[in-house]
Amino acid sequence: MAPQLPPLCDPALEAFLADVLLGPDPTSPPEAEDTSGSPLSAVDEAAAERRLRRKISNRESARRSRARKQRHLEELRARAARLRAGNRELAARLRGVQARAALLRHTNARLRAQAGALARRLAAAQRAIALRQIYAAASSAGGGFELQALASLIV
Repeated sequence: MAPQLPPLCDPALEAFLADVLLGPDPTSPPEAEDTSGSPLSAVDEAAAERRLRRKISNRESARRSRARKQRHLEELRARAARLRAGNRELAARLRGVQARAALLRHTNARLRAQAGALARRLAAAQRAIALRQIYAAASSAGGGFELQALASLIV
């Protein structure tokens, strides 16, 4: 037995859809053809045909819309996958740059410490050179006490 569908407003459309979708019902009596040729039945038939065409068009439009939606969803998924891969690549690059920056900070701190030590050694060497020059000048001039007092102020 064929499934029962809710009745439509138009019996002719209902019969047509039943024939198209379910096939003819062998238990129903054959329909008598309208031989009167009245304009009212032609209008009904035209309206039924328009409704049927509109229904078919709507179904096709819905099918196309679903296909577009599916394509759009697949494009979004592909884009999300590409963005995730790009994000992983950028995160890896960031970790590398951060490691390099930490190494450079450590190297910079070591170099600053060396520069400080070298600056202290340079200052000590300059003081020693100045003292040697003072002692050399004092020994050649013969006035040792005043120059020694002056040399003690430099140190």
